[in-house]
Amino acid sequence: MVRIIGNIQPEDDYTHELGPEPNFNESVYFNFFDPVQNRGGFVRIGNRANEGYAEMTVIVWNPDGSAYFNYKKPEITHNDAWNAGGLSIEILTPAEKVRTRYEGSALFMIDPMQMQDPGQAFKNNPRETLVIDLEHEAVGPLYGHVGEPGDGNEFARSHTEQHMKVQGHLTLGAGDPIAFSGWGLRDHSWGPRFWQATPSYRWLTGNFGDDLGMVITTNGEGVGRGLFQQGDALVRIESAQITTDYRPDSLFHAGLLVDCTLEDGSHRQITGQVMGYIPLRNRRGGQNTHVGEGMTRYTLDDGRVGYGLSEYLTQPPEAT
Repeated sequence: MVRIIGNIQPEDDYTHELGPEPNFNESVYFNFFDPVQNRGGFVRIGNRANEGYAEMTVIVWNPDGSAYFNYKKPEITHNDAWNAGGLSIEILTPAEKVRTRYEGSALFMIDPMQMQDPGQAFKNNPRETLVIDLEHEAVGPLYGHVGEPGDGNEFARSHTEQHMKVQGHLTLGAGDPIAFSGWGLRDHSWGPRFWQATPSYRWLTGNFGDDLGMVITTNGEGVGRGLFQQGDALVRIESAQITTDYRPDSLFHAGLLVDCTLEDGSHRQITGQVMGYIPLRNRRGGQNTHVGEGMTRYTLDDGRVGYGLSEYLTQPPEAT
């Protein structure tokens, strides 16, 4: 039986009643990384039924940094399931096991940095077949909170996360299915959301095996917090200071260093090397929010190596 931490229930794994807010969003996100292949990516779908569409993103990075990528805004009329644009999410066992499947086309980019200009990237790169068929099984607690209407939170009022092991297959282009085995993190939120409503943040997720994972969130380059998943336990990171190495004259992160102070007063360091990167953005109301996604190899101070994602969201006027 998976441990549950916070004011959440197993049934919170499913979709919820559609809220009255025009920007009500219910999204699920799953990242996945195979440390043997140096291959990974993520899938995300956010239902915005009151606005008549979903936001659907899929990406798979290859070991050489090339990527298969697609983004769509398929029409939807309800919040009964996550199934749009070729991506489907099936809850097999609440709080424990989920299947993610995407079948469709994707842009194949030798250099994903071309997404700085999405119009030209979609015009100048070929589309190929992409199939993602993965099963995500819990290796740690499901944790999170259910927020209250009217609390002023316009980004992730209710929110859960969980570290997972991941197995299945990927089919890239015209090739044969590739067996996939690794780890990742899943994230589920529901409530009103504008991407422009949150301050700039850095969100780091990583897995080092069944027994160890991490999540760290900071407000911009400031001091943040997080946790280590150690088997069935969560160990709080009371303070996390991120130092980032950026590509010259850009917002695009290439490496990072995190100094952590844990709840017992001990310290840990984490270094991160970005292996694959894509610059994304979200536009609304004249604002252009930059979201940089990096497939990242993490090394703990004891030499243990893991993989995960580093997501850097930067708001205007910094974003370009």
